[in-house]
Amino acid sequence: MVRHPMKLTFLDWSVVAAYFLINLLIGLYYRKKASRSTGDFFVSGREVTWWLAGTSMVATTFAADTPLAVTGLVAKQGIAGNWLWWSLLFNGMMTVFFFARLWRRAEVITDAELVELRYAGKPAAFLRGFRSVYFGIFMNCLVVGWVNLAMEKILMTSLGVSRTWALVICLGVMALTGFYTTISGLWGVLWTDVVQFVLKMGMVIVLAYYAIRAVGGMEALKVKLAAVDAARGAAEGGSGSILSFIPDLHSPWMPILAFCVYLGVNWWANWYPGAEPGGGGYVAQRIFCAKNEKHSLWATLWFNIAHYALRPWPWILTALASVALYPNLKDPEVGYIKVWVDYLPGALRGFMLAAFAAAYMSTIATQLNWGSSYIVNDFYRRFAVRGRDEKHYVFASKFATAFLALLGAGVSLIMVSVSGAWQFILTIGAGTGAVYLLRWYWWRINAWSEISAMTAAAVTTVLLRTVFPIGGSEGEVFAKSILVTVAVTSVVWLAVTFLTKPEPESKLLAFYRRVRPSILGWRHIAALAPEIPATQDGWYNLLDWLLGCWMVYMALFGIGKLLLGYTEVGLLFLAISGLSAYAIYWDFSRRGWETLSGK
Repeated sequence: MVRHPMKLTFLDWSVVAAYFLINLLIGLYYRKKASRSTGDFFVSGREVTWWLAGTSMVATTFAADTPLAVTGLVAKQGIAGNWLWWSLLFNGMMTVFFFARLWRRAEVITDAELVELRYAGKPAAFLRGFRSVYFGIFMNCLVVGWVNLAMEKILMTSLGVSRTWALVICLGVMALTGFYTTISGLWGVLWTDVVQFVLKMGMVIVLAYYAIRAVGGMEALKVKLAAVDAARGAAEGGSGSILSFIPDLHSPWMPILAFCVYLGVNWWANWYPGAEPGGGGYVAQRIFCAKNEKHSLWATLWFNIAHYALRPWPWILTALASVALYPNLKDPEVGYIKVWVDYLPGALRGFMLAAFAAAYMSTIATQLNWGSSYIVNDFYRRFAVRGRDEKHYVFASKFATAFLALLGAGVSLIMVSVSGAWQFILTIGAGTGAVYLLRWYWWRINAWSEISAMTAAAVTTVLLRTVFPIGGSEGEVFAKSILVTVAVTSVVWLAVTFLTKPEPESKLLAFYRRVRPSILGWRHIAALAPEIPATQDGWYNLLDWLLGCWMVYMALFGIGKLLLGYTEVGLLFLAISGLSAYAIYWDFSRRGWETLSGK
């Protein structure tokens, strides 16, 4: 049963139109509230509850590209290929227990603004301006570009249109997204994210159900995938299964070197949007907008639980079905879309198209708002045009939003692979993560540490891709590139740190008084501020971090085992997850919830 191109009825288009109208109405509702100041426009006046901020993070990281990239990973490397991003949970939980409260205490509008709170002088000013352009324009447009690319693939495969027309449609949807984003700021982004998340999660669950049914049920799927395992093992050598959560040492699906890099290096060393070591980007933006420290912690905790444990399996099940149904696709990423087009009942086609539009728009809205916050707050207002009123800067923010939308559309034209763009982002930021973690906990980190780390990572990545290419399979090349880049970057930034002067004592003291980091790496600074209560909860936070990672991974694997038909093991994993959650709750109850009050 194949339907190419997919035909949509009047009812389908009515569903899509109703979805767009809801987003527009939300934007119009919040237009006045967002126009009061840049603080309202970019961080919602710091009045947001934990569940709204956390759900917005989850919605933003569920882009139109995500199911496609996961499908590509599963087709090439099996379920274990998802460790490319599953491994980032270690970093996410560090943000929950070590950094969320510190970010909230800083009370900045962007993470780039933190630079001049932590560092002093011209190097700090240069770094802030550089980060505003590097992350606000370059990195931001890469993300917008790959999200556009994914949406283009979706439209081309589902509607049978050319890439030119797919891009035109994307530009139209982006224009609508940019419109409600520019008039409603982060308030509009947050509430449309909630609507979009409910719609797209509901529909990917429905699609997973019909995908498994199309194969003949779960047992039939496992039989067909076993045949795929055998064929690949014979062709490439080795053993292992596409269904394995942990790859076999001789797996043809995933090199063990790549798996070790994911677990041992990827999560702490690499910068990646939405999973920055120590927090950052739009995750930090949601932390800034939270009511207080308690809400910032719960927001990031809810995000990590939903992002890693609750959301992946509908994508993975559909990806597995696509491997069984379309084993020889030239571009395995489109297998996800083909399952939708070929096997989803006609009555649900409009809802699925609206769901993909929601996935696309939730990420685009955040990227445009977040990127324009860098451009306006950290470059335009800081260096180009100073001393103007809030009305002027709000207008500049709207202009910057439109500029990023057009630039991102252009970038998508030169991209060919969503998962390839993921890997490029990870490698170009490799080795910088340690600096972002340590700047909160070690007084000796200075502005030159960050500048040298970012420069070394970018230069090494370019050299490895052009002058000194690494051989091997795709997974091996990625893993080796990460190891080399992290090693070079780490040597460079450590050497630069010790060869340059530390930040002035007055700047370090002001930062310590405002943010109140752990006394462990700030003892001589803390001695100058005896009125600040010493923070010495590092061991408890470390325990909660380990418990949090265990909780989410056990939930992730437990849900997966249940869905794949291994009921006893699945229930055991879920029980362990529940015990870990209770232990975290008990620890905070024992320490006193007032430690998270933000007062």
